[in-house]
Amino acid sequence: MKILTGNDLKTGDVVWWTGESWSRHVSDAAEVGDNSVDVIAIEEAARRATAIYEVAADHTAGGILPVHIKEKIRATGPTVRPDLKLAPADPAAGSWVI
Repeated sequence: MKILTGNDLKTGDVVWWTGESWSRHVSDAAEVGDNSVDVIAIEEAARRATAIYEVAADHTAGGILPVHIKEKIRATGPTVRPDLKLAPADPAAGSWVI
């Protein structure tokens, strides 16, 4: 299975392509199939996300899980302090961006 990840252009948050938009939760990720190049071009041109790339993932009983350790860390948060988890979205984050 192939999914896309990148960073939200306004907040810098790690985001995952849902098939229609971006989510901060890997569990919302959608299979991109062979369309990754087209989706990446469209989304970067629309300036919704940046540094977008394709990720190998598995659909497990626990949901979608990236295969490689780098993306597993991106999906779950920092490794230095286990108490730091994905924080709730801040609606004001990035509002200062022009």
